[in-house]
Amino acid sequence: MCNLLSKLTPNLPAIVGIVIHRGALSQANWAVTLGRYANLPVVEPAHLQKLTHGIVYIAPSDMHMTFGLDRALLDQSTKQHFTRPAVDPLFSSAARAYGKRVVGVVLTGGGHDGAQGLLDITAAGGISLVQKPAEAEVTSMPEHALIHDHVHAALTLHALAEVLPRLALGDEVEISAEPARPTGAA
Repeated sequence: MCNLLSKLTPNLPAIVGIVIHRGALSQANWAVTLGRYANLPVVEPAHLQKLTHGIVYIAPSDMHMTFGLDRALLDQSTKQHFTRPAVDPLFSSAARAYGKRVVGVVLTGGGHDGAQGLLDITAAGGISLVQKPAEAEVTSMPEHALIHDHVHAALTLHALAEVLPRLALGDEVEISAEPARPTGAA
């Protein structure tokens, strides 16, 4: 993730949302940690904070983060996939608010979180991408997304770091990758 953040330029015309699975007892300050690698400010938003292009918003510990048209919304509703924060609420809300302008990316992680949100993004005309499972530390999240969605591509972190800024700028991107389905997937 640090490599991805380091490739995003300070004038990025996009709102970036990140979810890291962590519970109520998490002491890590991920905004500070990730901010060391990012060219953009990384913040944990307050409830109803205005969303601004060029800022990375990271879901606070034990809070689901969703995006409205111009606000970050935080809540402690029911855990999804045994976790709070979860990726699906963010992806699904972004798909509702921003439609075809959304790019969802599922990186390394355990469980099935992110797959439903990517389905919502794809259904809204957005782009869904995953980290190539062979490169992921924990493969189940990207693999599950590949099995259950027609993900546009499974890319290495290096390729994602090159593609995401171009997509944010509205450039057409030719993605040359093998079919985005894991071996043996139905």
